[in-house]
Amino acid sequence: MIDRRGALGSVAALSLALGSPATALARSRRSARRISLGDTVGLVAPASAVSEGEIAFAQHNVSGMGLVPKLGANVARTDGYLAGTDAERAADLNAMFADDDIAAIFAIRGGWGGARLLELLDWDMIARNPKLLIGYSDTTSLHLAIAARAGFATLHAPNASSPWPKASWESLWRLGFTGETPLLAGDGEVSTGRTITSGRARGRLLGGNLTVLSTLMGTPWTPDFDGVILFLEDVNEEEYRIDRMLQQLALAGVLGRLSGVVFGRCRSCASDEPDYAGLTLDAVLDRHLAPLGIPAFVGANIGHHRGQLSLPHGGDVEIDADARTIELKRPIVR
Repeated sequence: MIDRRGALGSVAALSLALGSPATALARSRRSARRISLGDTVGLVAPASAVSEGEIAFAQHNVSGMGLVPKLGANVARTDGYLAGTDAERAADLNAMFADDDIAAIFAIRGGWGGARLLELLDWDMIARNPKLLIGYSDTTSLHLAIAARAGFATLHAPNASSPWPKASWESLWRLGFTGETPLLAGDGEVSTGRTITSGRARGRLLGGNLTVLSTLMGTPWTPDFDGVILFLEDVNEEEYRIDRMLQQLALAGVLGRLSGVVFGRCRSCASDEPDYAGLTLDAVLDRHLAPLGIPAFVGANIGHHRGQLSLPHGGDVEIDADARTIELKRPIVR
């Protein structure tokens, strides 16, 4: 949870210390404007239904960042397990991108439903109005589609109703507010995990939730993965499911085109069966990633856990698999 006085105090300290795929390529140097204190930002619910408590908590968090939250017209609606009909949720996103008074857009939560909106969004309008879309998990489908259809960078970061502890908030501040090019590591400055293949690699940072990414394979909503640094995370997936989804990426030709891979923390992804005799998650990752012969590491501070880093989805980065770091090479905001 963001404490308004604490967040603004850290803001002051940091400020002193610190259409089509072809069309998207032509627009790839466009970027969102940076966020400033006092800006109005949109709150949308593009996926699962949100409760009154989640809406209130999202407003509290965003206000604590020194921003003014504006709710989408339909965020409190429900349609079964979704936050309103597909048309209602898409209308909120379109409206936020079209509104010149909105500086950035936060997803209130994930769940499921973002992919249902992709054919209903006004992609020409979105490409003309680049803004930071902020969220993770199911929001992966929107991040990937923006990278494919509009070409500007977004932020894979906690949703508005998620906790926003120091690591999450400070990386958001440096990427989205000040327009820095930070070195992103683990909790604070310490990277955890292990190296699969040593070395450095540079490329466009794309990815997100593995389950969501794998469901988009074979659709027109994925970007070009040539030379990409792919980052992945997931939650509550057994080892064989991770194996299956990575195999899908391999068969789709994605893994063989990458320049590097970063795998985040996969919470509750290890079998707790006492007689489990299958492959461990480490073994699954090694079997898929080591043969690629490209820099790769595991355990990045990304994903479904408290304190995840905000990441520049679509940004130009360099990874160091030995130090297990991600460094942004150019600002993602203007």
